Amino acid sequence: MSGKQEPRESPTEEVEPPSIPYTIFTSYQKTLLLVLVSVAGTFSTCASNVYFPAIPSVAADLHVSTELINLSVTLYLVFQGISPTFWGALSDVKGRRLTYMCTFVVFIGACIGLAETKNYPQLLVLRCLQSSGSASTIAIGSGVLGDITTREERGGYMGTYQGIILIPIAIGPILGGVFANTLGWRAIFWFLTIYGAVFMIILILALPETLRALVGNGSIPPKGLAKSPLAYLQRRRRPQEILIRSTSNGPDAPSAKAKIDILGTIRILFDLKATFAILFISIYYTIWQMVLTTLSTLFESTYNLTEIQTGLCYLSNGIGCILGTFLAGRLLDIEYRRYKARYAGPSEDFPLEKARLRATWLYATLQTAALVVFGWTLDKGIHISVPLICLFLIGWASVSIQSCVTTFIVDVYTDRSASATAALNLVRCLLGAAGTAAITPCIEGIGVGWAFTLFAGILAACGGLLVLQMTVGRKIRVKGE
Repeated sequence: MSGKQEPRESPTEEVEPPSIPYTIFTSYQKTLLLVLVSVAGTFSTCASNVYFPAIPSVAADLHVSTELINLSVTLYLVFQGISPTFWGALSDVKGRRLTYMCTFVVFIGACIGLAETKNYPQLLVLRCLQSSGSASTIAIGSGVLGDITTREERGGYMGTYQGIILIPIAIGPILGGVFANTLGWRAIFWFLTIYGAVFMIILILALPETLRALVGNGSIPPKGLAKSPLAYLQRRRRPQEILIRSTSNGPDAPSAKAKIDILGTIRILFDLKATFAILFISIYYTIWQMVLTTLSTLFESTYNLTEIQTGLCYLSNGIGCILGTFLAGRLLDIEYRRYKARYAGPSEDFPLEKARLRATWLYATLQTAALVVFGWTLDKGIHISVPLICLFLIGWASVSIQSCVTTFIVDVYTDRSASATAALNLVRCLLGAAGTAAITPCIEGIGVGWAFTLFAGILAACGGLLVLQMTVGRKIRVKGE
């Protein structure tokens, strides 16, 4: 027997590697991205709302009627709906950074042209071009947030996002009224030109590429125009082993040959997973836009206000929008966690519709009631404080509904979030364009009070769409998953 002992084989212990994070962006970096895309989204709402108080001045300067200038608002909404169909599809394939850069070039060029507009046809064409550049920033921003957030936290991010992009609804009309009353309406577009150029530089320097089809969870090095200084610093601060593992087998690995699918937006509307919710929010959005479009004319004629005073009236609606979205986002996260804690079944059967859309019943009732009171107080010339309170409630309810539905749509189409948001944008803006074109003849035909009562009745009937989404839409979504 040999005195030499054989070495004992110890059982191999399998050390479980650290889990691959959904995104390698830290909380601080996600907050920075939220701020960047939110400010980018303000260009769409700012270019629209800063224009409203100047409508009478533009009409007088170009020697056309107010109704014809309202047509420029209608066309703005039409292109606001159509253009994200292309830009959203582009951003879902070629990346968020490149698409942002292209849209800002178009927007800045259109603003310079509008500042130098000499006649009405030029105004119409350039407003359409301006809308094509600015409108898509909201869809692209929703795509960025879909790239970097999970369902558990997405409601809060989307609520904050919606709140920031709606700030121009509060301050835009004030700026527009001040510019129109002092420097002239052309100064509005010079302001937008400077604002857009400065922010575009910041965006190029700071915004990293987030499209998961290109960079996965952020760990895959971007190429070409997708590179940014922030992305370089962010990769250097992550543990190397996490970067290696995330690059090789992380979630949402890059697709080899993705193609731009412009018709994908249309297909989203016809697959019925979220179509009823899209129709529901689009009708509520349309009637809200009808209120904002006629606000300056109705308030000036009823209460004899100046342009600056009329601009200040929009502040009530804007404050309601901002508060509503921030609170709605927090409530969405609370509701989602509550439903998830109670649910123990398979993930594909999770009641996402209830978790995201249940609160919309409250907001819809609030907007409908406030709309009726708003119409009749203007019709009877009641003190201006009453319609201003109604404006606050309408803004609060309308954007809270939008926050709920937009978050739901991003949850359903996480891999095509920009295209899905573009689908929503297409429907609501086309309906909004039709509504803004019809509002003035409707008021002239049946009066202010009865017109807004009619619109409130339409809103009430739309509750059926919400029921369909929670029943038929849910079955189609679950079957598709």
